[in-house]
Parts: sequence; C-alpha cells; structure tokens
Amino acid sequence: MPVRGGAAATAPPSTGRRKRRRPTSTQWAAWGFLAPVTAYLALFYAYPLYRNLDLSLRDYTVRSFVQGDAPFTGLDNYRTVFDNPTFTPALLHTAVFTAVCLLFQYAIGLALAVFFNQHFRLSATLRALFLVPWLLPLIVSASTWSWMLNSDSGIVNAALHALGLDPVNWLTSPSWSLTSVIIANIWIGVPFNLVVLYSGLQSIPAGLYEAAALDGAGAWRRFWSITFPLLRPVSAITLLLGLVYTLKVFDIIWIMTKGGPADSSTTFATWSYQLGFGNLLPAFGPGAAVGNLLVVAALVFGLVYVRVQRKQALS
Repeated sequence: MPVRGGAAATAPPSTGRRKRRRPTSTQWAAWGFLAPVTAYLALFYAYPLYRNLDLSLRDYTVRSFVQGDAPFTGLDNYRTVFDNPTFTPALLHTAVFTAVCLLFQYAIGLALAVFFNQHFRLSATLRALFLVPWLLPLIVSASTWSWMLNSDSGIVNAALHALGLDPVNWLTSPSWSLTSVIIANIWIGVPFNLVVLYSGLQSIPAGLYEAAALDGAGAWRRFWSITFPLLRPVSAITLLLGLVYTLKVFDIIWIMTKGGPADSSTTFATWSYQLGFGNLLPAFGPGAAVGNLLVVAALVFGLVYVRVQRKQALS
C-alpha cells in the first residue's frame, strides 16, 4: 500500500511457524483445579482397576503376591471361574438380588416421594426419619437385621408366633436366606430413592397439575400423564446408581449369611471375597476375575444409560 512520501510498506516475511501461545492465568487455574481430581481418580480408581486386571491374568500365590513374580496365564482364571459349579448359582443370585432390590427400592421410594410431596404437617420430620437407614453404618444395619431375623430370638419370628404362624429359619434355610438379605437391602436403599425422586418432584411445575385437574384428570391420570413421564431423567440416574450399588453389595450379605447356607445367598461380590480371602490357600486370580465381571456388568449398563440419554437428547 502506498504510504506518505511515496514509499510502499512491505509485510514482514512469514516464517511459516505460528508462535506457541503461553497458557493464560485462567488456564493455569483450570489445570490447578483439575489436577487433584485427576490424581485422585488415577490413584484410587485407575490403578486399582489395573491391579485387579493384572491379578486376573496371572497365577498369583501368597509368595508371588508379595514378590511380584507371578507367571502370566492369560484367560485361564476366567475359564476356572466359568467352569466352577458355583458360577451359575452366583450369577442367578446376583441377577435376582439386583433386580428385586431395584424394583422394590424404586417403587417404594417413588410412592413415598409422591406421598411427602403433599407437604402436610410433620412431612419434613417424617422425611428425616426415613433417612435413618441410609445414614446408619452398614454393619449396624446388617447386624440389626440379623438379630431381627434370628430363628430363635428374633422379633420377626416372635411376631409370627403371636399371629399363630410357624417360625421361619430366615438366615439358616436355603429357601429363605436370599429373601432375607433382599429384604434388608431394600430397607437400606429406599431412603436414597426417596431423596432423589423427591427432589425431582420439586422441579415439576405445579401449574401442570392445576391445569390437569381443571380438565377433569384424577390423581392416577395426573401421575401417569405428568409425574411419571417428567421423572424419567431422574428415574434413569436413580436406577443406574442403584444398579451399580446393588451389584457390589457385600457387607449386608456377608454379615447376615456369609453367602450361605450351601451358597444359597452367594453373589459375585461375596464369591469374589471367598475366593480371594476366605480360604487358607487364596485364589487371587479367580477372585479378581469375578470382580472384573462385576465391573464389566456395571460398565455395560452405564454405556446403555449414556446411549439412551443421547437418543432422548437428540429426539
């Protein structure tokens, strides 16, 4: 371009390289906040998962576990688990335990959430009391249920006797042991569903119910046409979190029945512990393999949830 005095201004020669931008203070601050979370996830999640995978692919003994020279065996530990006669009952018990607990925890939690959403007198006090099972340590809850379901001195059998019914061997009968731990776990998980679903109900506009009532919709119609559909996102995350938690339940079952009698209440969580720590000669590899099966199951359901949520967002 011509400039004053008739001289032309020339552009500086291009070097072909862009100058690398230095991180700004905002970017450094973002990395500073991200670093502790990343370190925590790597130390307490990524590394244990890696170690568990390594355990399942090697023939670890007590000596090799200490010295770290276990030979690589590939998928032999997984074949050992699949060929074990305990695998099929444990898989069935895990599926039944998870499905029944999720169904009743969600149904009871939703019913209580709708009930407390009426905002009657003492509603807040009763809601707080329903949180007690969730706040108690699991060992306390499991010990309490063990006492209540005791065949000789339990309060449940005492109530059955008062009603003229025969006592039930809740914890020592193969027919009732799985039912007993399911009942205890449902009692513990209902408060979580209640809290999450109740918070979801608070986000539904009251005007929708008023408009439906003016159109002549009854209570059931308002529930199925307004409450239940608008609670789907909250219900999905509630069920997913409940699924992950229920799959790995160990404390309740181990304290109440130890997976027995005769493996009648054994799940993958208790079986993994029995293989790794419940014998004089621990089978670390097969125990880790069973644990990895639980991780894969939780991962599959998590991916299904993400895919469903993505489809709903696009539709």
